Amino acid sequence: MRTMKLGKSTLEVPVVSVGCMRINSLEKAEAEHFVQTALELGANFFDHADIYGGGTCEEIFAEAIHMNDDIREKIFLQSKCGIREGMFDFSKEHILESVDGSLKRLNTDYLDILLLHRPDTLVEPEEVAEAFDILESSGKVRHFGVSNQNPMQIELLMKSVKQAIVANQLQLSITNANMISNGFNVNMENDSAVNRDGSILDYCRLNDITIQPWSPFQYGFFDGVFLGNDKFPELNQKIDEVANKYEVSNTTIAIAWLLRHPANMQPVIGTMNEGRLKDCCKSSNILLTREEWYGIYRAAGNVLP
Repeated sequence: MRTMKLGKSTLEVPVVSVGCMRINSLEKAEAEHFVQTALELGANFFDHADIYGGGTCEEIFAEAIHMNDDIREKIFLQSKCGIREGMFDFSKEHILESVDGSLKRLNTDYLDILLLHRPDTLVEPEEVAEAFDILESSGKVRHFGVSNQNPMQIELLMKSVKQAIVANQLQLSITNANMISNGFNVNMENDSAVNRDGSILDYCRLNDITIQPWSPFQYGFFDGVFLGNDKFPELNQKIDEVANKYEVSNTTIAIAWLLRHPANMQPVIGTMNEGRLKDCCKSSNILLTREEWYGIYRAAGNVLP
């Protein structure tokens, strides 16, 4: 597995992150085998959140990987906090409490990365800064990031937070590519010109923040996958054409499309299917040509001005 530097950190991580939101759908033996397969593929970066399965996903993962000190030093653990029932909560108390809960469930002393899970409009950056300082000085969290935040929200945090923001998880796929499309359509009077995220793609590139695309196979907001979907005949035809050229699956090409972007992204793969995980990992060895990248982009219905 090819590796990359995560944001401004010194971490060299695999270019594909294994999302564990659905690991609670597997039986114990299946979970153990899945995690072992990921390790054998070099996909040793695991993404969690305190809300996944109500916390059970972190527990199941720790059992599946047979967590111990030796294993812990061979993997990267990322978790997220801040979502509560009916609200978001970036209070100092909640952040500290959530991290302690994740550490207990993951059976570890530290997280490599903690992300604030979606924006909290009631955030008080000073409280976040206090929480981050405590977590860093205690050794419980080594690096910090956010998810689904725009540039000004990150700037607001950085007014008080001294630690670097190393990652930002954002929904992005071939069919959900507005952050790319609005960059093409500057000064145009069409829907694609609407800047819905404050130019977050360019902001992250300028500030060395790694974008971690989530739901890389989805269209809409969890409306379904575009691969093999009759709603996207031209896109699937083009992806299959490129896949045949490289002798890989359509899954591989969909992730390779994201990896081709010079923003140096790290897609979060949510599959619990070992075959698809293997296909995703193969994408690290493929560099699409400019013609192939644009061909896929346009086949998804994206129009160049």
